[in-house]
Amino acid sequence: MFYRSPELTTRLRRARPVIALATVAFLAGIIVGATHSSSSPSHKLAERFVAAWTRKDYAAMYADIDAASQRALSLADFVQDYEAAAMTATATHALRASSAHDAREGLAVAVPGQTAAVTVPVRVRTRLFGTLALDFTLPMTGHGEGVRVAWSRALVFPGLRTGEELTRRTELPPRAALLARDGSTLASGPATAAGQRESPLGASAGGVVGELGPIPSARRATLESQGVPGDALVGVSGLERALDGRLRGTPGGELLAGERVLASATPHAAAAVRTTISPALQRAAEAALGGQYGGVVALAPSTGAVLAVAGIGMDDLQPPGSTFKMVTLTAALEAGVAHTATVYPYATYTTLDGVKLSNANGENCGGSLALAFAVSCNSVFAPLGVKVGAPRLVSTAERFGFNHDPGVAGALESTLPRAPKIQGELDVGSTAIGQGQVQASALQMAVVAATIADHGLRPQPTFTLEGRNVDWHGVRVTTPAVARTVRSLMIGVVREGTGTSAAIPGVTVAGKTGTAELGMPSNCKNGSGAGSGSGSGEGKTSEGSEEGGSSECAPNNPHNTDAWFAAFAPALHPRIVVGVLLPRDGAGGATAAPVARQVLEAGLRTPG
Repeated sequence: MFYRSPELTTRLRRARPVIALATVAFLAGIIVGATHSSSSPSHKLAERFVAAWTRKDYAAMYADIDAASQRALSLADFVQDYEAAAMTATATHALRASSAHDAREGLAVAVPGQTAAVTVPVRVRTRLFGTLALDFTLPMTGHGEGVRVAWSRALVFPGLRTGEELTRRTELPPRAALLARDGSTLASGPATAAGQRESPLGASAGGVVGELGPIPSARRATLESQGVPGDALVGVSGLERALDGRLRGTPGGELLAGERVLASATPHAAAAVRTTISPALQRAAEAALGGQYGGVVALAPSTGAVLAVAGIGMDDLQPPGSTFKMVTLTAALEAGVAHTATVYPYATYTTLDGVKLSNANGENCGGSLALAFAVSCNSVFAPLGVKVGAPRLVSTAERFGFNHDPGVAGALESTLPRAPKIQGELDVGSTAIGQGQVQASALQMAVVAATIADHGLRPQPTFTLEGRNVDWHGVRVTTPAVARTVRSLMIGVVREGTGTSAAIPGVTVAGKTGTAELGMPSNCKNGSGAGSGSGSGEGKTSEGSEEGGSSECAPNNPHNTDAWFAAFAPALHPRIVVGVLLPRDGAGGATAAPVARQVLEAGLRTPG
């Protein structure tokens, strides 16, 4: 590919005056005449100008160019020209190559207004072409203390001559293969017209392998500065995106000054990248999802290794509903505002800020903390969130990974408002039950469950364990004692609560359902869902209920709720964690829990 920075092209097309320099001054070696003392004003100016260039102090450089050039070229354009040239060269660092006495100064060939030219050797480190030894030859104008650099675009990069433009031709090597954890191939070869590479997993590969596509605008400057051709195909989703830098290899090509080759490099293909993905588990996740719109993520709890990703497991955010009660319960236990012996009155709703926040289908629930968690009782957990308070609730969520980059390229960040933005009891209570402005991915809720599974240590999701310190133990979120209590209550969810559809004979499963209410369609009169703050929860008898008929405006229409489930098994010695999100698909216990069960069963059958 022939590359020219768009910014530089724009600059060159502009109609503006430029300082005319005689081409012969550069073609003949630039400098003729006697050598002057290194203490001359011209020499000092050249040293200062180049020193400023090595530290990217473009304002200082601009101050030292002649007045005519300053009138013709704004500081902003001056900076863009230099930054474009550095990007073209893939430059990362520049050094003054020699001691001061090695700079050469002489009388310029007869050019009106020019008094001298000083050549300063530099060394430029580049990502693509190695370290280049080049000369900056700076024509001067004026005399004594009034001397200035007679600027032209030949000075945007060392080694250029008058009239030459800095460009590059680059190409990528063949893309490296993606391998599964067992060494089998996940994807290889070039991309098809649809942006997908050949995979033995067939359709099952779609959610995890991802696609190639044109460089997204948000990544263009970064990739082009690394030498990636502007028309290249790069990873835009899935593993292709997460591991793009390792799969692309090193570009090769030529750095050109006009027609002259300043430097060249050979493309080098990367080695195949072995990932954490289990082919058997990936097939199971895709089969469990069954082609419906949704997301599934499976993790190894202690290492954070991503074992499978199906559908929108990493790149879609929805209110997590009652799965967020894992966070609220952790915060309440840490704050001492709830204990396993705490008993709550039975109620069908709670009142916060004068607003009734109901249990699902108006269920009457309460009793012990364990029972309230098992049946996902809003009238208990919304006020419990108020007792915890917004600062502690937000802080606990952030320790679990909310409001932080998930650490996997292409995965969206799960969020909730900062504590000062959560005002009043209703906002806090709605947040505590995973409504309001809380947004999460299936990956994030799998991480929350994995944290409980691993005794309060939050794993860092990863698609490859290469380079990870063997002594890495995750981030401490809560104490082992609190994690044990939350795990115990999650076991109750599957044994006797809203998550019985995730039960596996002979295996103890710990889980948490979620049914997040969404806003009613706009054509529904007086319809507003809990996505705007009213909240949702699931009672044991209400999971899967479709009372109210099939009308899209019915309060219990399954298309007005997101179904969630997060779980791990075996509960006491976890081997696999699963997060499931099924947008607008009813109650978590009815639709998401069975999907999770299938993936858990496959994970327990699959050798580690």
